Amino acid sequence: MENKETTPKPAEAAAPRPHAGPHSGPPRRPGGRRFAPRRKVCRLCAEHIDLVDYKQAQIVKTFCTDTGKILSRRITGACAKHQRQIMRAVKINRNLSLMPYSG
Repeated sequence: MENKETTPKPAEAAAPRPHAGPHSGPPRRPGGRRFAPRRKVCRLCAEHIDLVDYKQAQIVKTFCTDTGKILSRRITGACAKHQRQIMRAVKINRNLSLMPYSG
């Protein structure tokens, strides 16, 4: 028997691959549309509520979790003006012990 040493094969010249970006996948069909989420509308603007007061507990609680954390605009769809009013009302309710502090 002959003693054959196994020698590593030289690296094969790899053919240049097309650029594979982070979203490389199957090619899209022409004219195909991706899912576009529906734009959220401020519920308070739609109901023509100009001022959110701390005494409106039902409205304020709908913009908070059970633990008392304020939900973000991205989740609730509230406009900036109403989000500031909600934030102020929640903080007043926490000080008056009407709502829990987030733990």
